[in-house]
Amino acid sequence: MASLVFLFLAFAPMLAPCVFVAAAVALARRAHQRLPGSGWHLPSASTCALVAVMAGAAVCGAYAWGVMSGFYILDPDQMCAAKGVPGDHVVTREALPVSAQCVTSDGVGTELVPGWVNPVIFLGLTLILLALVAGTLGGARRRLTPAAK
Repeated sequence: MASLVFLFLAFAPMLAPCVFVAAAVALARRAHQRLPGSGWHLPSASTCALVAVMAGAAVCGAYAWGVMSGFYILDPDQMCAAKGVPGDHVVTREALPVSAQCVTSDGVGTELVPGWVNPVIFLGLTLILLALVAGTLGGARRRLTPAAK
């Protein structure tokens, strides 16, 4: 099981952009096919699902990138020395927010995870939640509204 998680994390930064672009293209095609002057309305459940998939791909890719930023085969001293941090080191890791720090004996920490990773994760999770709520509301509203003839 651990090897499958590792493989997923290893390939997610490469596959996530492909899923993101495919969902973005599908959303762009939907927007282009929409009738001009049709006004604003709640998006359909399938459109919300595409937004959720696109945001999920961004979250997955960013999370994998962040987790793999602090993962090295080297021991912690070599890993921190590769980042240019002087002194003795202890590596601390957190899963969410994603963090991997080289902490010196003086207590000074140097973050190994890029600064853009956590904002992308939290914005993506928020967008997934909003898309799921909007899709559920849109689907429920369409079922309750009588069909126009």
